[in-house]
Amino acid sequence: MGSMRLHPFYSAAALLLAAAGAHGAGFGIIENSASGMGTAYASGGAAGEDASTVWFNPASMTLLKGQNVVGAINAIFPTADFSNNGSTFADGTALSGPDSSSNTPALIPTFYYSGQISEQLFAGISINAPFGLVTQYDDDWVGRYHAVESDLKTVNINPAVAYKIDDRLSIGAGVSLQLLDITLTSAVDFGALLGTPGSADGFAKLTGDNYNDLAFGWNVGMLYNVDEHTRIALAYRSAIDQHVEGDADFRVPAAAAPIVSTGAFTDTTLSADVTLPASASLSLFHSFGVLDLMADVTWTQWSTFEELRIKYDNPAQPDSVTTEDYQDQWRVAVGERIHISEKLVLRTGIAYDQKAVKNRYRRTPRIPDNDRFWLSVGAGYAISSMLSIDAAYSHLFVATTKIENTFESGLPELNHTLKGTYSSSVDILSAQLSMKF
Repeated sequence: MGSMRLHPFYSAAALLLAAAGAHGAGFGIIENSASGMGTAYASGGAAGEDASTVWFNPASMTLLKGQNVVGAINAIFPTADFSNNGSTFADGTALSGPDSSSNTPALIPTFYYSGQISEQLFAGISINAPFGLVTQYDDDWVGRYHAVESDLKTVNINPAVAYKIDDRLSIGAGVSLQLLDITLTSAVDFGALLGTPGSADGFAKLTGDNYNDLAFGWNVGMLYNVDEHTRIALAYRSAIDQHVEGDADFRVPAAAAPIVSTGAFTDTTLSADVTLPASASLSLFHSFGVLDLMADVTWTQWSTFEELRIKYDNPAQPDSVTTEDYQDQWRVAVGERIHISEKLVLRTGIAYDQKAVKNRYRRTPRIPDNDRFWLSVGAGYAISSMLSIDAAYSHLFVATTKIENTFESGLPELNHTLKGTYSSSVDILSAQLSMKF
């Protein structure tokens, strides 16, 4: 009966490596400013338009005079409609349950500050959410054994400094404190263990955080002014090792009492170690006067996810181990900024955002990962010399997504397969208030 105990935790904890945010590869979040979103984040770390550059490239703070503050709110509206196409219980019979959709919106606030200390020295801080997702399916849907609720939140606090070496070259660096909180739920098929799949569902809820073992990382950046119209920026952000501790709670049907008597499926504490990926970006900016063109290429090292291991404090439950199959991911964006007047600027941008998961066999319903194409528009208006507002809208076209995911439980009765197709898209609205003084 030992391997039987792996199933509920595999299905719940798989989010940490297998989930894919519909708005960014893996469960990454790029929505960090309205000014950046208007160009599909092609502005990257080279534009240095406002204090949000503290996050994208700290070296670009040297483009900002005086004190600068930015506050933004980003509203994400994902849609993921699943259509079943041959899902099966482990014994090959049709997996019961209706189709379902995950359409849960999310709000992401961000804050940035950049201050000039001297002609050459600058300092700032960014507070944002670089990773996260929220999905919610019906409790009885066909994929309930894979996922019901997924709620992952991070907060990244990133102080940074920049130094202007000369009129051409600036460098910057920062450190990050990253908080993580997660809630995951899924159904447990006790009926399969009793010989009648789908006849006696239970429920597993996993909650965890890193508050007892805070995670730290670092980032560096460089800005080079080719001439007064052209800039090149490089930025690198380190991987961050997360140690999560939490609790598991089970709802067990009466029919499963003989299974519980073995010590399985009792409430317990647990822990997991997860590394969030490193990333690097190259950004270009050129001004033609009333028209600015920009481009950005960003690489994210998702391939570092090779194994997920969950450790349980209940001695009756051995570690759960699963192998992942992710790939390094690329994002390419181009955009423009048009200065209509001294007060009004318009922005547009497009981007291609590559998936992190390689194929449908590794894809999970926490959020189905696939290639995305961004189309973005935005505008900024200077209310006064001190105060400006920005707004942006992006629509993400997500490729039709196939899934054929089978549990890797050591007990054959639990190796159910979710097979079907997702139709997905994402709409994002962003608003921003900026101050200079």
